[in-house]
Amino acid sequence: MRLLVLADTHVNDVRGLPERVCEELKNVDLIVHAGDYTGMDLLEQLQASGDFKGVCGNMDPAAIKRELPDKEIIEVEGLRIGITHPVEGGSPVGLLSRVRAKFGDDVPDVIIYGHSHEPENVEHDKIRYINPGSATGAFPAGYCSYGIIEIEHGEIRVEIVKL
Repeated sequence: MRLLVLADTHVNDVRGLPERVCEELKNVDLIVHAGDYTGMDLLEQLQASGDFKGVCGNMDPAAIKRELPDKEIIEVEGLRIGITHPVEGGSPVGLLSRVRAKFGDDVPDVIIYGHSHEPENVEHDKIRYINPGSATGAFPAGYCSYGIIEIEHGEIRVEIVKL
């Protein structure tokens, strides 16, 4: 199973994404977006591109916040994957503990999150935390980045692609 992981795109339309990200849309089994699309057209285009799971972010308009939850847990190849932004925004200081707290006692194996615009792939207290960064390089990101996750037989391989 191959997942494309996006967050903090901050564009209105798929045409605002880097060409390489648009190519990846064609080569994955699941598209995951961890919030801050900022454009309803982008959300609809991603949903039309294939299997899609996503949550809303703090910068998303009300229409997206009505359409998507602020957190979700999905199961992929036996792994429980939590997705969140966080929707309340705030400082990136202490972000890992804040996104972990979103899931309470329902502890996933992996948490995909956005908000900081900084890519991360770390394990802490037996949970893998993945932030793909900003696919469009939106401030304060210094570059565009996204994630590719491959899951096979319960094993996970994560690549953060920097453009």
